[in-house]
Amino acid sequence: MHYKTEGIVLSNAGYNDKYSITHVFTRDFGRVSYLLPKIRGRRSKINPALFSPLSILNLEVEHLPLREIQRLKEADRQTLLYDIGVNLTKVSLTFFLSEFLSKVLRETDNNELLFDYLKQAVEVLEETKTGLANFHLTFVFGLTRFLGVYPNLENYTRGCCFDMLNGEFTCRTPDHAYYLRERESAFLNRLSRINFSNMHLFILSRNDRNLIIDRMLTYYRLHLYDFQPIKSLDVLRELS
Repeated sequence: MHYKTEGIVLSNAGYNDKYSITHVFTRDFGRVSYLLPKIRGRRSKINPALFSPLSILNLEVEHLPLREIQRLKEADRQTLLYDIGVNLTKVSLTFFLSEFLSKVLRETDNNELLFDYLKQAVEVLEETKTGLANFHLTFVFGLTRFLGVYPNLENYTRGCCFDMLNGEFTCRTPDHAYYLRERESAFLNRLSRINFSNMHLFILSRNDRNLIIDRMLTYYRLHLYDFQPIKSLDVLRELS
């Protein structure tokens, strides 16, 4: 059957001489893999140039529940993303988000709230002119709400530590190695209030941001199965 939906491109991969595979997070079907022609034919309604990472598209698709790779029928750009493609900081953030989302978005269940969060994040990334240094921290922290791994941030007291394995603050040092010490826990308590509207107000050094994203990714690794290292993070460190 044919359906109309919205999609955010996550990544693309080779398939054969004629087609690539594009991985798209859709509003109606969650994460889906689609056949993407490498060259646009004269009668084709699919322009492969539209499928760059984080592109927001209107799609008409053929969707069969038991098919591993679905088919695209039509695609057009919903939002023009110009700055994301030319601003070096935004380019590095795009690489990071594309790789990060490709690793954490594995389910194919319908999740409109998650789609709306991703769409908002892409639009914020495109429109924001200054103060992007904390964008990746804001995004990664906010995404935990939609993946079912949001930490319990109640009961914070000065001098306590955050148990990453159990996802909560504690006044006792855990009997394992996966916890944040006092200073790092204070950072987490502070970041519990961060969002796309106020992220520019959080003044952090480059070293602090790198420390925080490292701890956040460790948290993801503890709570999501087979979460692999992010290769694009090294580029992001230099530009933050």
